[in-house]
Amino acid sequence: MQKIEKIPPMVCHNLQGIFFDIDDTVTSEGKLLSSSYSALWKAREAGLKLVAVTGRPAGWVDHIARMWPVDAVIGENGAFYFWMAKGKMQRYFIQDLQTREENQVRLQKIQKEVLESFPQAALSSDQKYRANDLAIDFCEDIPPMNRSDVEKIALIFEKHQAQAKISSIHVNGWFGDFNKQTTCQHLIENLWQENFSEAVNKYIYCGDSPNDEPMFAIFPHSVGVANIRPWLDVIKNHPTYCTEREGGDGFAELVEIVLKTREQTPYEK
Repeated sequence: MQKIEKIPPMVCHNLQGIFFDIDDTVTSEGKLLSSSYSALWKAREAGLKLVAVTGRPAGWVDHIARMWPVDAVIGENGAFYFWMAKGKMQRYFIQDLQTREENQVRLQKIQKEVLESFPQAALSSDQKYRANDLAIDFCEDIPPMNRSDVEKIALIFEKHQAQAKISSIHVNGWFGDFNKQTTCQHLIENLWQENFSEAVNKYIYCGDSPNDEPMFAIFPHSVGVANIRPWLDVIKNHPTYCTEREGGDGFAELVEIVLKTREQTPYEK
Protein backbone atom coordinates (compact mmCIF):
# COMPACT_ATOMS: atom_id res chain seq x y z
CA MET A 1 0.00 0.00 0.00
CA GLN A 2 1.08 3.56 -0.69
CA LYS A 3 0.36 6.56 1.48
CA ILE A 4 -2.77 8.40 0.41
CA GLU A 5 -0.63 11.45 -0.38
CA LYS A 6 0.76 9.45 -3.31
CA ILE A 7 -2.57 9.30 -5.14
CA PRO A 8 -1.92 10.80 -8.61
CA PRO A 9 -3.40 14.22 -9.43
CA MET A 10 -4.86 12.66 -12.60
CA VAL A 11 -6.96 10.31 -10.46
CA CYS A 12 -8.24 13.16 -8.31
CA HIS A 13 -9.14 15.34 -11.30
CA ASN A 14 -10.90 12.53 -13.17
CA LEU A 15 -12.72 11.31 -10.08
CA GLN A 16 -16.51 11.07 -10.36
CA GLY A 17 -17.32 9.64 -6.97
CA ILE A 18 -16.48 7.66 -3.85
CA PHE A 19 -17.89 4.31 -2.74
CA PHE A 20 -17.30 3.72 0.96
CA ASP A 21 -17.90 1.31 3.81
CA ILE A 22 -19.57 2.67 6.96
CA ASP A 23 -18.50 0.93 10.19
CA ASP A 24 -14.99 1.97 11.20
CA THR A 25 -14.56 3.70 7.82
CA VAL A 26 -16.75 6.78 8.19
CA THR A 27 -17.47 5.96 11.83
CA SER A 28 -15.11 5.54 14.77
CA GLU A 29 -16.00 3.45 17.81
CA GLY A 30 -19.59 3.30 16.61
CA LYS A 31 -20.05 7.03 16.13
CA LEU A 32 -20.37 9.11 12.97
CA LEU A 33 -17.76 11.82 13.42
CA SER A 34 -18.26 15.46 12.56
CA SER A 35 -15.08 15.24 10.46
CA SER A 36 -16.35 12.37 8.30
CA TYR A 37 -19.91 13.65 7.97
CA SER A 38 -18.58 17.06 7.01
CA ALA A 39 -16.31 15.35 4.48
CA LEU A 40 -19.34 13.70 2.88
CA TRP A 41 -21.02 17.06 2.43
CA LYS A 42 -17.84 18.63 1.06
CA ALA A 43 -17.46 15.82 -1.46
CA ARG A 44 -21.12 16.12 -2.45
CA GLU A 45 -20.84 19.89 -2.87
CA ALA A 46 -17.75 19.35 -5.04
CA GLY A 47 -19.91 17.33 -7.44
CA LEU A 48 -18.79 13.82 -6.46
CA LYS A 49 -21.23 10.93 -6.35
CA LEU A 50 -21.34 9.10 -3.02
CA VAL A 51 -22.42 5.51 -2.38
CA ALA A 52 -22.30 3.84 1.04
CA VAL A 53 -21.55 0.11 0.79
CA THR A 54 -22.25 -1.64 4.07
CA GLY A 55 -23.06 -4.87 5.85
CA ARG A 56 -25.68 -3.00 7.86
CA PRO A 57 -29.37 -3.96 7.57
CA ALA A 58 -32.24 -2.78 5.40
CA GLY A 59 -33.67 -0.69 8.23
CA TRP A 60 -30.45 1.28 8.55
CA VAL A 61 -30.06 1.59 4.80
CA ASP A 62 -33.51 3.14 4.46
CA HIS A 63 -32.57 5.83 6.98
CA ILE A 64 -29.11 6.50 5.50
CA ALA A 65 -30.44 6.78 1.93
CA ARG A 66 -32.99 9.34 3.13
CA MET A 67 -30.87 11.39 5.53
CA TRP A 68 -27.23 11.33 4.41
CA PRO A 69 -25.76 13.23 1.43
CA VAL A 70 -25.48 10.06 -0.69
CA ASP A 71 -26.65 8.97 -4.12
CA ALA A 72 -27.37 5.38 -3.05
CA VAL A 73 -26.70 2.83 -0.32
CA ILE A 74 -25.78 -0.82 -0.88
CA GLY A 75 -26.77 -2.92 2.15
CA GLU A 76 -26.25 -6.32 3.75
CA ASN A 77 -23.03 -6.87 1.79
CA GLY A 78 -24.69 -6.54 -1.60
CA ALA A 79 -28.20 -7.92 -1.02
CA PHE A 80 -29.84 -4.73 -2.31
CA TYR A 81 -29.47 -1.01 -2.90
CA PHE A 82 -31.77 1.88 -2.01
CA TRP A 83 -31.77 5.38 -3.44
CA MET A 84 -33.97 8.47 -3.48
CA ALA A 85 -35.54 9.72 -6.72
CA LYS A 86 -37.64 12.88 -6.74
CA GLY A 87 -38.00 12.65 -2.97
CA LYS A 88 -39.26 9.04 -3.04
CA MET A 89 -37.47 5.90 -1.82
CA GLN A 90 -36.50 3.39 -4.50
CA ARG A 91 -35.36 -0.17 -3.69
CA TYR A 92 -33.73 -2.93 -5.73
CA PHE A 93 -33.23 -6.43 -4.25
CA ILE A 94 -30.89 -8.93 -5.89
CA GLN A 95 -33.13 -11.85 -4.84
CA ASP A 96 -36.92 -12.09 -4.99
CA LEU A 97 -39.03 -12.26 -1.82
CA GLN A 98 -39.64 -16.02 -1.97
CA THR A 99 -35.93 -16.75 -2.24
CA ARG A 100 -35.16 -14.42 0.65
CA GLU A 101 -37.76 -16.11 2.86
CA GLU A 102 -36.47 -19.60 2.02
CA ASN A 103 -32.91 -18.52 2.79
CA GLN A 104 -33.94 -17.12 6.17
CA VAL A 105 -35.05 -20.62 7.21
CA ARG A 106 -31.65 -22.00 6.23
CA LEU A 107 -29.86 -19.22 8.08
CA GLN A 108 -31.77 -19.95 11.28
CA LYS A 109 -30.15 -23.40 11.33
CA ILE A 110 -26.71 -21.80 11.01
CA GLN A 111 -27.56 -19.31 13.76
CA LYS A 112 -28.43 -22.18 16.13
CA GLU A 113 -25.17 -24.00 15.39
CA VAL A 114 -23.01 -20.89 15.76
CA LEU A 115 -24.51 -19.81 19.09
CA GLU A 116 -24.33 -23.34 20.48
CA SER A 117 -20.70 -23.71 19.38
CA PHE A 118 -19.67 -20.22 20.53
CA PRO A 119 -21.86 -19.13 23.48
CA GLN A 120 -19.70 -16.03 23.91
CA ALA A 121 -20.93 -14.80 20.51
CA ALA A 122 -24.29 -13.11 20.02
CA LEU A 123 -26.86 -12.33 17.41
CA SER A 124 -26.25 -8.78 16.21
CA SER A 125 -28.50 -6.19 17.80
CA ASP A 126 -29.61 -5.05 14.33
CA GLN A 127 -30.62 -8.53 13.11
CA LYS A 128 -34.34 -7.68 13.42
CA TYR A 129 -33.91 -5.04 10.71
CA ARG A 130 -32.28 -7.42 8.19
CA ALA A 131 -33.89 -8.70 5.00
CA ASN A 132 -31.29 -11.17 3.68
CA ASP A 133 -28.40 -12.11 5.92
CA LEU A 134 -27.42 -13.33 9.36
CA ALA A 135 -25.06 -11.18 11.41
CA ILE A 136 -23.13 -12.61 14.35
CA ASP A 137 -21.71 -10.04 16.75
CA PHE A 138 -18.14 -10.67 17.89
CA CYS A 139 -17.27 -7.30 19.43
CA GLU A 140 -19.88 -4.58 18.88
CA ASP A 141 -22.13 -5.14 21.91
CA ILE A 142 -20.23 -7.99 23.57
CA PRO A 143 -16.65 -8.43 24.85
CA PRO A 144 -14.30 -8.91 21.87
CA MET A 145 -13.76 -12.49 20.76
CA ASN A 146 -10.36 -13.73 19.60
CA ARG A 147 -9.70 -13.82 15.88
CA SER A 148 -9.38 -17.58 15.60
CA ASP A 149 -12.90 -18.08 16.95
CA VAL A 150 -14.24 -15.39 14.62
CA GLU A 151 -12.69 -17.21 11.68
CA LYS A 152 -14.21 -20.51 12.90
CA ILE A 153 -17.65 -18.88 12.90
CA ALA A 154 -17.14 -17.94 9.26
CA LEU A 155 -16.23 -21.57 8.52
CA ILE A 156 -19.56 -22.74 9.94
CA PHE A 157 -21.37 -20.58 7.39
CA GLU A 158 -19.18 -21.95 4.61
CA LYS A 159 -19.81 -25.53 5.75
CA HIS A 160 -23.47 -24.92 4.98
CA GLN A 161 -22.57 -23.50 1.50
CA ALA A 162 -23.33 -19.96 2.63
CA GLN A 163 -21.09 -17.01 1.93
CA ALA A 164 -19.41 -15.44 4.96
CA LYS A 165 -17.57 -12.16 5.36
CA ILE A 166 -15.87 -10.75 8.42
CA SER A 167 -16.35 -7.06 9.08
CA SER A 168 -14.81 -5.06 11.91
CA ILE A 169 -17.73 -6.02 14.20
CA HIS A 170 -19.76 -8.90 12.69
CA VAL A 171 -19.52 -12.12 10.77
CA ASN A 172 -22.15 -11.75 8.06
CA GLY A 173 -23.44 -14.78 6.20
CA TRP A 174 -25.95 -15.26 3.39
CA PHE A 175 -27.03 -17.55 0.58
CA GLY A 176 -26.52 -16.21 -2.94
CA ASP A 177 -23.70 -15.34 -5.32
CA PHE A 178 -23.77 -11.59 -4.65
CA ASN A 179 -21.34 -9.48 -2.63
CA LYS A 180 -20.39 -5.83 -2.30
CA GLN A 181 -18.56 -5.86 -5.62
CA THR A 182 -21.20 -7.56 -7.76
CA THR A 183 -23.96 -5.27 -6.52
CA CYS A 184 -21.75 -2.22 -6.98
CA GLN A 185 -21.38 -3.35 -10.59
CA HIS A 186 -25.15 -3.81 -10.91
CA LEU A 187 -25.76 -0.30 -9.57
CA ILE A 188 -23.25 1.35 -11.89
CA GLU A 189 -24.49 -0.48 -14.97
CA ASN A 190 -28.25 -0.44 -14.33
CA LEU A 191 -28.90 2.67 -12.25
CA TRP A 192 -26.26 4.93 -13.77
CA GLN A 193 -26.02 3.28 -17.20
CA GLU A 194 -22.21 3.21 -17.15
CA ASN A 195 -19.79 0.55 -18.39
CA PHE A 196 -18.42 -0.98 -15.19
CA SER A 197 -14.98 -1.91 -16.50
CA GLU A 198 -14.44 1.71 -17.52
CA ALA A 199 -16.24 3.29 -14.57
CA VAL A 200 -14.07 1.72 -11.86
CA ASN A 201 -11.18 3.90 -13.00
CA LYS A 202 -13.26 7.00 -12.19
CA TYR A 203 -14.31 6.00 -8.68
CA ILE A 204 -12.52 5.39 -5.38
CA TYR A 205 -13.51 2.72 -2.90
CA CYS A 206 -12.67 3.24 0.78
CA GLY A 207 -12.94 0.52 3.44
CA ASP A 208 -11.40 -1.00 6.55
CA SER A 209 -11.94 -4.77 6.86
CA PRO A 210 -11.92 -8.20 5.15
CA ASN A 211 -15.47 -7.84 3.80
CA ASP A 212 -14.16 -4.95 1.69
CA GLU A 213 -11.69 -7.20 -0.12
CA PRO A 214 -13.91 -7.74 -3.23
CA MET A 215 -13.91 -3.96 -3.64
CA PHE A 216 -10.17 -3.60 -3.08
CA ALA A 217 -9.72 -6.25 -5.78
CA ILE A 218 -11.78 -4.52 -8.46
CA PHE A 219 -11.22 -0.79 -7.85
CA PRO A 220 -7.75 0.29 -9.08
CA HIS A 221 -7.83 3.31 -6.76
CA SER A 222 -8.97 1.70 -3.51
CA VAL A 223 -8.17 3.21 -0.12
CA GLY A 224 -7.95 1.65 3.31
CA VAL A 225 -8.28 3.76 6.42
CA ALA A 226 -5.39 3.09 8.81
CA ASN A 227 -7.28 0.50 10.90
CA ILE A 228 -7.15 -1.89 7.93
CA ARG A 229 -3.59 -2.77 8.92
CA PRO A 230 -4.36 -5.53 11.50
CA TRP A 231 -6.37 -7.37 8.82
CA LEU A 232 -3.77 -7.32 6.05
CA ASP A 233 -2.53 -10.80 6.88
CA VAL A 234 -5.98 -12.34 6.23
CA ILE A 235 -6.84 -10.62 2.95
CA LYS A 236 -5.13 -11.25 -0.38
CA ASN A 237 -6.17 -8.06 -2.16
CA HIS A 238 -4.92 -5.00 -0.31
CA PRO A 239 -6.10 -1.44 -0.95
CA THR A 240 -3.87 0.62 -3.22
CA TYR A 241 -3.53 3.46 -0.72
CA CYS A 242 -3.79 3.86 3.03
CA THR A 243 -4.57 6.88 5.20
CA GLU A 244 -2.50 7.95 8.18
CA ARG A 245 -5.57 8.31 10.40
CA GLU A 246 -8.12 5.71 11.41
CA GLY A 247 -11.87 5.39 10.90
CA GLY A 248 -13.88 8.51 10.21
CA ASP A 249 -10.83 10.76 10.52
CA GLY A 250 -9.11 8.62 7.89
CA PHE A 251 -12.06 9.03 5.53
CA ALA A 252 -11.96 12.80 6.11
CA GLU A 253 -8.22 12.70 5.32
CA LEU A 254 -8.94 10.99 2.00
CA VAL A 255 -11.58 13.54 0.99
CA GLU A 256 -9.39 16.45 2.08
CA ILE A 257 -6.47 15.27 -0.06
CA VAL A 258 -8.67 14.58 -3.10
CA LEU A 259 -10.44 17.96 -2.98
CA LYS A 260 -7.26 19.89 -2.23
CA THR A 261 -5.53 18.26 -5.21
CA ARG A 262 -8.48 19.05 -7.48
CA GLU A 263 -8.36 22.69 -6.41
CA GLN A 264 -4.62 23.34 -6.31
CA THR A 265 -2.89 21.05 -8.77
CA PRO A 266 -3.07 22.10 -12.44
CA TYR A 267 -4.02 19.21 -14.67
CA GLU A 268 -5.10 18.94 -18.28
CA LYS A 269 -7.22 15.92 -19.22
